[in-house]
Amino acid sequence: MSRIGKKPISIPKDVTITITDGLIKVKGPKGELKKEIHKAVKIEEGVSESGEREIKITVKSPEDKNERALWGLFRALVQNMVVGVVEGYQKQLEINGVGYRVSAQGKKLVLEVGFSHPVNFELPEGIEAKVEKNVITISGAGKDEVGQVAANIRKIRKPEPYKGKGIKYVGEQIRRKAGKAAKSVA
Repeated sequence: MSRIGKKPISIPKDVTITITDGLIKVKGPKGELKKEIHKAVKIEEGVSESGEREIKITVKSPEDKNERALWGLFRALVQNMVVGVVEGYQKQLEINGVGYRVSAQGKKLVLEVGFSHPVNFELPEGIEAKVEKNVITISGAGKDEVGQVAANIRKIRKPEPYKGKGIKYVGEQIRRKAGKAAKSVA
């Protein structure tokens, strides 16, 4: 039995969930998310003993190791969808380096990170970005989308190990290397 998969997911009042064959749609104040459901996973909406709406996730054969893995996975994915449409997710990136700048222009970011030209990064639908000094805040309803956009922005100029210049997550520790040692004159 999956410990995570067995837990029911409580649904807030302002969230609507539509379950059709092979697809789940979660709609809330921050947006709408949808995900395909694996054929071995069964998602049911119901009411708990305390009268709150909830979702229960089961699999067709809990003895199968692969289906047990899907059980916990889909429970976590649906939970992330519910939290995303109610609260949303965000990631923060920090730009370090002399002359490195970023600015938000509508639905795109313009990054000046040491190349001979500025890099234009188009934000996908449902993702927002705010820039304050050298910190970029990526926010949206989908946890996986927010993480992927932040990873794609970081990939433009990864932090280098000698001076730490580049784009990194806020709070990320960069392993620093020692530079060339100065040769002593004897």
